[in-house]
Amino acid sequence: MKNPWLLRFPPRPGARVRLVCLPGAGSPASLFHPWSTAFPESVEVCAVRLPGRGGRLREAPFRRMEPLADALAEALRAECDRPLALFGHSLGALVAYEVAARLRHLTGDAPAALFVAAHKAPQLGSARVSCHDLPDDELLAFLGRIGGTPPPLLARPEIRRLALPALRADFELDFTYTYRERPPLDIPVSAFGGRADAMVTESELDAWEARTGKAFLARRLPGGHFFLTGPAGPRMLSLMRGALLAPDSPASLTPAQQAGRRRGP
Repeated sequence: MKNPWLLRFPPRPGARVRLVCLPGAGSPASLFHPWSTAFPESVEVCAVRLPGRGGRLREAPFRRMEPLADALAEALRAECDRPLALFGHSLGALVAYEVAARLRHLTGDAPAALFVAAHKAPQLGSARVSCHDLPDDELLAFLGRIGGTPPPLLARPEIRRLALPALRADFELDFTYTYRERPPLDIPVSAFGGRADAMVTESELDAWEARTGKAFLARRLPGGHFFLTGPAGPRMLSLMRGALLAPDSPASLTPAQQAGRRRGP
C-alpha cells in the first residue's frame, strides 16, 4: 500500500535498510532524488513529503512539532518491515530526532541510525529565526542570504502563492520548538555542518553527541547552510554510506540475521 508520506527514489523491495530523508524549511522532497545513485540496491532512499507541499498541497501544513512528529512516526510504523535510518537537514534534523525518539515506543524497535545536518542539537532549542511573520520581501531576502530557494523563483506570483504558506509554517514550526528532556537515543548519531554556515556553530553541532549513548560522528564540511547540495555533498554521502554499510550494520545483514537481531538472544 502506498504511503502518502513517502516518495521512494526508486522503490527497492529487496533493500535491507530504508533511508528516510527529511528536507529543511521550504525545501522539496525531490532534493533527495539524486541520492539513490549514491547508495547500492541494499538501501532504499525515501523522502518525506509533508502536508502542504507537492502532491499534498491541499492539506494544511503543520505549525507545531509535537503533532507533526506524532503523525510522521505513526506513518513510519508501516515502514518498519526492515531497519530504518533517518536523515534530516536543518528543520528536518529536529523532526528526524523527534521521530527517532518516538519510534522505539511505537514499534519496540529503534531506528538503525540518525543522520542530521545544519541544525544545532535539540537540547539547545530552536534556531530562533523568526521568519514566519516577516513581510514577503524580507522573507525572500533572508532565503537569498542563506542560499535556499532562489529568490527569483519565489518572486514569481504563482510560485509565491503556492510555496510561501508552507514555508512560513516550517519557520514557525522551528521557531516554536521546545525540547523535552528524555534519555539519549540508543543508536549511532552522525552530525554534519557547513564550515561557513552562520546559523550553526561547531560547538552547537558537536552538542548532538549528548543525544546518543552509542557511536557519535561530527563533521564540518566546506560550504554554508546548504553544503549538502554543493561539492561537499558527495563527501557527506560517502560517510553516510560507510556507516550504513559497515560489516555489522543493518544493510549488511541478511533478512534472517535482521530478524534474529530483533528477537534478541
